[in-house]
Amino acid sequence: MAENWIDVSAEDEVPQEDVIGVEAHGRDIALYGVEGQVYASDGICTHGHARLCDGFLDGFEIECPLHQGTFDIRNGRAMCAPVTEDIRVYPVKIEGGRVFVDLG
Repeated sequence: MAENWIDVSAEDEVPQEDVIGVEAHGRDIALYGVEGQVYASDGICTHGHARLCDGFLDGFEIECPLHQGTFDIRNGRAMCAPVTEDIRVYPVKIEGGRVFVDLG
């Protein structure tokens, strides 16, 4: 699969220990700042159509604001009910103070 790096944000716009939402090529993407790293996932919960950037980030878990199911932002794994379907996560790289996500 070819790499498809997309510039999605300035690095300093991704708050540490929090989440923001961005759009990349028509996709809703969530960016998370945790322990000095930036992570990226699909921005919509797989259970209900809720934006994960409106959820609560606790360590490496994002809680959906609609039904409180959680996902691991490192691998997208659904962690607890009612979510059962994982979210897609994306590779991230930082260059020149910009955040790039590989939508591959």
